[in-house]
Amino acid sequence: MTNFDGGTQPSMRTSIGFSTEDQIRVRGYNLSEELMGEVDFGSMFFLLVSGRVPNQGEARLFNAVLVALADHGLTPTALAARLTYTGAPDAIQGAIASGVLGAGSVFLGSFEDVGRILQEAAPNSDASDDELRELAKETVAALRRANLKVPGLGHPIHKKGDPRTARLLNMAEELDLLGPRTRLMLHLRHEASEATGRDLVLNATGACGALLSDLGFDASILRGIAVVSRAAGLVGHLQEENEQPMGQAIWQLVERESTYEDPRRAEPT
Repeated sequence: MTNFDGGTQPSMRTSIGFSTEDQIRVRGYNLSEELMGEVDFGSMFFLLVSGRVPNQGEARLFNAVLVALADHGLTPTALAARLTYTGAPDAIQGAIASGVLGAGSVFLGSFEDVGRILQEAAPNSDASDDELRELAKETVAALRRANLKVPGLGHPIHKKGDPRTARLLNMAEELDLLGPRTRLMLHLRHEASEATGRDLVLNATGACGALLSDLGFDASILRGIAVVSRAAGLVGHLQEENEQPMGQAIWQLVERESTYEDPRRAEPT
């Protein structure tokens, strides 16, 4: 391959994967001999994103994060996928895409926001609780001055505590993976609750953003991890939609409950 300057060196490089006549290599590993049957999908995903195979504890925690975010019922993302499938059952990839496109500030997006705040705060790995508490106070104060909330806090259903968060934090502690960013997130929850006078629970996306930050994932990629997890849940919804469809019923319900108002009929006087 000729470079743009006339040289012979390739102008583009990748360290993810390539294929030859007799093998496929991914991140330096022989796919068929070193990875297939040797690592689970979560560990493979970890390798693809981070460039290394996780140790046993990291793999357990990373897989638990993926499981925690896979599905949360008939959320707008699941409904979007089901309704798209109703209109195009011959293109399941379009239905999955329509669902994951809903990953934003309300659903899954706080995952990325949590990681960004924690990583910008950059707590030291050996920071004491007093140091983390002070850093949390400063961070909450700065966010409030900017009229912003601490992401990853509160939940419309699990108002007394997100059961996924409790499980993830217990696992992290058991596996000695409760790092400084997760500890800072716990202090942020406390300080934000004090500042607002409300008991704000740490939700699953907040916990996952913190734990993955401690595992070394950059904030810019966190939403992508959440999207892969949620895509699995969407495939489950679409399989059920195929067997027990509700898309048509949702469409008909909206038609029954909606009234068209002609904007030209009621002219202002």
